[in-house]
Amino acid sequence: MFVEMFQLLFTIVSIEAVLILTLGFGTPARRVVVKLLDISKQGRGPLVAKTVAATMLVLFGSVMYSTIQINTRVSESGGVANSTDQVMFANRLLEAFLMGTILFLAMVIDRMHYYTRELQITRRNLEIAVKTKSKTGA
Repeated sequence: MFVEMFQLLFTIVSIEAVLILTLGFGTPARRVVVKLLDISKQGRGPLVAKTVAATMLVLFGSVMYSTIQINTRVSESGGVANSTDQVMFANRLLEAFLMGTILFLAMVIDRMHYYTRELQITRRNLEIAVKTKSKTGA
């Protein structure tokens, strides 16, 4: 069960990292990614994204609570943890880290997309202003 979940979480982190790198550099793939993000933010896309993010945030809180519970149980027993607690603690900690990373990278992607769109709009407006200025000045 843990293996499939960790594979899914690592895959999501990898996809988000590729999206951030694509948005960060002016490659031809950047236009495609921006268009896809524009399309995904239309209609019910934002509602679905917020629902998924809220669900992941609740799962993140649950995992953190479970991790703290294991940690307090170990400290109450004199600081000696059995192997089951150690494995559960490590799995929960990795799961919490990956979920937190996914949520953070999703916010980074959202902001990068916003600033990329604003940059494109500003450039377009400046080009129009330069063209109108050159037509009236020439």
